[in-house]
Amino acid sequence: MNIIRIHHVAIVVHNLDEAIRTYQDQLGLTVSQRLHMPDQEVMIAFLPVGDEAIELISPTTTTSGVAKYLAKRGEGLHHICLEVPDVQASLEELAARDVQLINQEPIQAAEGLGFFVHPKATHGVLIEFLQAHAVGDDQ
Repeated sequence: MNIIRIHHVAIVVHNLDEAIRTYQDQLGLTVSQRLHMPDQEVMIAFLPVGDEAIELISPTTTTSGVAKYLAKRGEGLHHICLEVPDVQASLEELAARDVQLINQEPIQAAEGLGFFVHPKATHGVLIEFLQAHAVGDDQ
């Protein structure tokens, strides 16, 4: 498996605007991108930190997976995202190792194509694998 780097760390929050203000006012970070992901029922904001980013995630409905996660666990760490050059090959390799996956096929993520490894497979941490779009690529 060829993991390039940690791409981002995602934090789930109740109120995206409030969280953005906290990270800007208290930590001095700035938002580089804010997106609505209707298919995942979330709003997200990216705050770069060096070559990586903090991703703030807030549900837009009360029934989405993120909303259920937030209701059960509260605000905090949601997942760690690892960047790979070939998401399909990574998914197939992990499946061949019988790693418990949430997605059986890559899904569209804000930054490219990805999939999630179930937290039961990684000592309680949700892990995303991502093949990031190159800057300027159409999504």
